[in-house]
Amino acid sequence: MNEAEQPGPGAEQGAGAPTEAELRAALEEQMRQVRVEELLLQSVASLVNLSARRIAKEDERDLAQAKVGIEAVRALVDLLPEEAAREVRNALSELQMLYARASDEEAADGPEDGPPETEQMPGEGAGEAPPPGSEPRRGGEPPPRLWTPPGSS
Repeated sequence: MNEAEQPGPGAEQGAGAPTEAELRAALEEQMRQVRVEELLLQSVASLVNLSARRIAKEDERDLAQAKVGIEAVRALVDLLPEEAAREVRNALSELQMLYARASDEEAADGPEDGPPETEQMPGEGAGEAPPPGSEPRRGGEPPPRLWTPPGSS
């Protein structure tokens, strides 16, 4: 093959690679077919998974980010189809329990002088009366907390 017969850089595109117009048309068709509920469910699943990583993986632990993720899922779960919402609520409950345990661990690892600062759990409103039985236990330990989303009982 001489130089004139060798394909140039981009010659492969004509041999089966889609053109920019074809890519745009394919994207348009995909956008026509996607349903908002499907995208919402994918987004919520991603938020649940990322929030779980921010709690459970020591090298990625970021409880502030996990809290944002939990709040986002709580805000979106009622927009999901009922069957999916039930499953997400179950996952959300598990995520909130993980968050509570991790918060308690962090509080226990905190400074020894003075009472530990308590972080407000996702979904707890400021100024609310403490739940019954929330008095400190022996040794000054706070009672375990389990947060559940409103309307999930």
